[in-house]
Amino acid sequence: MELKDLPNIGPVLAANLHKISVDTPEALKKMGAEEAWLAIRCQVDPGACLHQLQALAGAVAGIPKKELSLERKTQLKQFFDANQ
Repeated sequence: MELKDLPNIGPVLAANLHKISVDTPEALKKMGAEEAWLAIRCQVDPGACLHQLQALAGAVAGIPKKELSLERKTQLKQFFDANQ
């Protein structure tokens, strides 16, 4: 399985993940959505948005980001706001 096979991971997000040395779904799951998003924001794309964080969280969970629970979306929003 490749990164692009995960839900929510398109070519741009996959390229950003490769740039932070996350090359497999297993590596992404081990790193976690928040840490991967922070690395992308710091090293690749300073404008990485909440939607990208949600996409990563969905990919880690194996679901489309729209299926994330309200609780998880709230956690992600708080994390995003704390790291602006």
